[in-house]
Amino acid sequence: MPTEEQLLRATGLRVTRPRLAVLHVLTQGGHLEVEEITRRVRERLDSVSVQAVYDVLGALSRAGLARRIEPAGSPARFEARVGDNHHHIVCRSCGAIEDVDCDFGGRPCLDPGVGHGFEVDEAEVTFWGLCPSCQRARLADRSA
Repeated sequence: MPTEEQLLRATGLRVTRPRLAVLHVLTQGGHLEVEEITRRVRERLDSVSVQAVYDVLGALSRAGLARRIEPAGSPARFEARVGDNHHHIVCRSCGAIEDVDCDFGGRPCLDPGVGHGFEVDEAEVTFWGLCPSCQRARLADRSA
C-alpha cells in the first residue's frame, strides 16, 4: 500500500506537512467533519488553521484522494474511500454514517436512463434509517 507521501506525489500534489497530516487522518477511516479532522491534525502538527484544513481537503478532493459527502441537513463529511462508487446509509437520529457497497454484478446505479450526453462516472445514493444503537434507545424509551 502506498504511503501518504507517495499518494500525494502520484497525483501531482506537493508534499506538505498539512497535506500529509490530513491524508493520514482520512486514511484512518470514517466519515469525518472538518472540525474532527482539524482536531486530529492538530494532534500531529503544532498548529494548523481550520482554513488550511479546508484548503487541503479541497486539494485532496480535486486530486481524487478524498471524497466529500453531504447528507441532507448535515455538515460536509470527508472520507478517503474513493473511486469505487459506494454509497452511504445515515442514521436519522444520531447522524452516524456507514458505507454501502454498490449492487454486485452490474452497476445499475450508474445508468441514469437519459444521460443528457454526460459521461457518468459516479452516482451518489444516500439511504436513511435508524442505526442499531438508536433503535435500541427507541425501544427502551417505548418500554419506559
